[in-house]
Amino acid sequence: MSLDKTPNANRFQIGIFGKRNTGKSSLINAITNQNVSLVSNIAGTTTDPVQKAMEIHGIGPCLFIDTAGFDDEGDLGQLRNQKTFDVAKKIDAAIILINDENFDMELNFFDKNVPTIFAINKCDELKNIDTLRNKIREKTNLEPICISAKTKKNIDALIDALIKIKPYTEKNIVDGLVDKNDLVMLVMPQDIQAPQGRLILPQVQTIRSLLDKKCITICTTTDNFTTALESLKSAPKLIITDSQAFKFVYENKPPNSLISSFSILFAKYKGDITEFIRGAQKIEQLNKNSRVLIAEACTHVPLEEDIGRVKIPQLLKNKFGCQIEFAHDFPDDLSQFDLIIHCGACMFNRKYMLARIAQAKNQNIPITNYGLAIAKLTGILDKVVY
Repeated sequence: MSLDKTPNANRFQIGIFGKRNTGKSSLINAITNQNVSLVSNIAGTTTDPVQKAMEIHGIGPCLFIDTAGFDDEGDLGQLRNQKTFDVAKKIDAAIILINDENFDMELNFFDKNVPTIFAINKCDELKNIDTLRNKIREKTNLEPICISAKTKKNIDALIDALIKIKPYTEKNIVDGLVDKNDLVMLVMPQDIQAPQGRLILPQVQTIRSLLDKKCITICTTTDNFTTALESLKSAPKLIITDSQAFKFVYENKPPNSLISSFSILFAKYKGDITEFIRGAQKIEQLNKNSRVLIAEACTHVPLEEDIGRVKIPQLLKNKFGCQIEFAHDFPDDLSQFDLIIHCGACMFNRKYMLARIAQAKNQNIPITNYGLAIAKLTGILDKVVY
């Protein structure tokens, strides 16, 4: 997958935060060398997060997110502020712009678990640079970078600092499951939900991960699964299936072949597999009066075979009764739910998925994902690998 085609969920995401008129939009324009964000002397020009994907040598594919000033006022301003806080949940690194000595609001965005750069913008105009720099050091134990987004002074130093704080290297989706030359079969139904002429993102990323591991990879549809097995000289070490085909694939796979699903692999890749398994076990505690949140990471028009809107609800209704209730929007207050079943989150980055898991844990609401829930409901949770 070329860098310009890398999904935003797989990019290193960098949020730019600050009060109104601190030069956030000018900074993203300076970094990207493009007029990405509208720049004006009027405070509050940026009303919604603005994203720009690019590549930085030393980081790779990344995504800069320009946010509205978090000191916005009024009812509309509060809505803008909420969007800025939502961005803060999903970023891998933060740039916080400071222009004056009162920066208590800025410190609300200083998460010590997120690599952060404090930048003093308009350094060629400010007269209290030394005082401001010392106060930032005192309150954050970090060395601020003095920049000018307007003249591009020290932008290179800012980018160098970003390169140094990148916190992780990309994991492989199938780490711990396969080795070089292992035979792996992917079962990929091309049903009504499959995009015309394309594969869905989890399938594409899993294939690429297997190729990076130097595995021998075979792809088939569910209806050709047994025929594909018969054509092989030896059984696959691992079979990765669409979760919807779990029962059929498990019942027809060779005894020595391991089995998993795309959704389960993404549960580990994007989230907390231990917490998801714990959540799957809680399915047994549901009853006909339970309320379940089936959360989705992407927006799409539900179809008649939709896994989140149709198939999983039907499995739960078959087990607990038709009175069980479902919702699909992920609110701040999760207390109304007895269980959350999340999609594979291929459109989220890991940071955002972990934030949702943490939110559920903090409110004592069990959370699992599509693949693990289906494995539990079909009685094979203890048979799948991850």
